[in-house]
Amino acid sequence: MDPNFQYTFPAIRGIQAKREYFVSMCPLHLIPKIFIWDEEVLPPELRAQRILNKSRVPEMARYITEDPENYVFSAITASIDADVTFEAFGEQTGTNQVGALHIPMSARFIINDGQHRRAAIEIALHDNPDLGNETIAVVFFLDRGLTRCQQMFADLNRYAVRPSRSLGLLYDHRDEMAKIAKLIALKSTAFKDVVEMEKSTLSARSRKLFTLSAIYTATSVLLSNIETETEEERASLAIEFWDEIDRHIIEWKLVRDRKITSGEVRQDFIHSHGVALHALGKVGNELLHKHPKQWKHRLEKLKTIDWARSNNELWEGRALVIGRVSKANQSVILTTNILKKHLGLKLKPEEQEIEDAFLRGENV
Repeated sequence: MDPNFQYTFPAIRGIQAKREYFVSMCPLHLIPKIFIWDEEVLPPELRAQRILNKSRVPEMARYITEDPENYVFSAITASIDADVTFEAFGEQTGTNQVGALHIPMSARFIINDGQHRRAAIEIALHDNPDLGNETIAVVFFLDRGLTRCQQMFADLNRYAVRPSRSLGLLYDHRDEMAKIAKLIALKSTAFKDVVEMEKSTLSARSRKLFTLSAIYTATSVLLSNIETETEEERASLAIEFWDEIDRHIIEWKLVRDRKITSGEVRQDFIHSHGVALHALGKVGNELLHKHPKQWKHRLEKLKTIDWARSNNELWEGRALVIGRVSKANQSVILTTNILKKHLGLKLKPEEQEIEDAFLRGENV
């Protein structure tokens, strides 16, 4: 390619580790054109990135196209393997860091962070070309060679910490179920003041009894295919259900009344763990569908369940695996089966299949 042909980006120049780097705003329509993804065929040791997880990309693209007025994408970080020229707009301090970055069109761009954003942008542009004139921040590093690019990828991800699921739900104002879960945590009697809103795991010394993520998961299955006219009605129904459950599990109230600690309850009983909440949600969904007028009456039998973790005959292999609480899907189903049998509900064919395999001592 003719070296006279160049990309020109407005940019701000900075210094890190005594190396120049540049930050620019790049139109979305250019992203798929300049960042060509061709590393899938290479073995890991010859790539500068992880392989693209194609299952993530359509969901990310829908995030843009379904909410084009509110989406947020963080900057893409890329290395440029070429000689570039930075033309400052001025010579004085404060102006000599702002200018135009000239990059040969023959340059090779390697994405160090943001390959899934790049792929999602390409799909989103196909569905909505009007997005092409919007911009995304791009951080350009000047680095030649595979070794440096691989090290940059390792360094950029070394201290990256994914936020907990509970915190993600707490700050999510688009997900209807997240809104409902937060309303339940704030307004229900069962969960008032005992929900950990930020963390998705509870330490033995935590004063909280449940996590927001566990309430979200359990309420999602509780309200599955339940028709209501408004979000408020769905939240009210869920609050009514969990408060009814609370009437039949005395230890929840004892924690709220500060008569026993949440750590003691979680150590000694199954009912405050995510696997039990999930199972209760599944049972509740069936009761709401099949017994819409009598579901509260049917739940009264919960009073007679022995929720103690020491009851190995009932819980081992179901909610417990070698004495430890399990949140695996099979554990949820086997725990649900116990509750359904206790409440006089018939198992679904797929539940019966897993139950039969468990009784035969087989792993499903």
